[in-house]
Amino acid sequence: MSSRLRFNTARELFETFPTVAEDMAATPTERPSIEYLRDLVTSPTPEDAVTFCAYLLPRRVAVWWGHQCLKNLPEGLTSQDPDLLAAAEDWVREPEEDRRYAALDAGMAAPVKTPGAWIALAAGWSGGSMAPSGMAPVVPPPFLTARAVNAAILSAIARVPLKQRAVVLEACVSMGIQMTEN
Repeated sequence: MSSRLRFNTARELFETFPTVAEDMAATPTERPSIEYLRDLVTSPTPEDAVTFCAYLLPRRVAVWWGHQCLKNLPEGLTSQDPDLLAAAEDWVREPEEDRRYAALDAGMAAPVKTPGAWIALAAGWSGGSMAPSGMAPVVPPPFLTARAVNAAILSAIARVPLKQRAVVLEACVSMGIQMTEN
């Protein structure tokens, strides 16, 4: 098993993260996670593949995956997104607490929750505390990073012309699969 693959089967992921059942239409099976993920891409709701992948990857890898998907979708970004993506990238490259807080603060301060804001929030919710510095710690629920990465990617894909969405979605999921194998 790959060091980045946290769940051997889809069912294991659903059991660990019950919230995934709220976030996608597909139901769990005993299929190996990567096979299940590939099946989702060609399912009636291929968006479920993005959701499943966001939960499947470890948090830091999921943030990087979302970041890379967005960098490949400039038409899905707004003028505020480059700075937000940079804050998330800083944390991915050096996952120190001050960088995580910087990404969290940037995402929270974004006036509109654009794809970049969601990636910054994903980094900020990856661990530590959600409370402002100096306040009693509030540990983020473990599903928040996956939900934020999912929101980032799907909202960016929604800005792509309809005829190109399936190809773009498949490319993002393929990148996520590659990240489980590296």
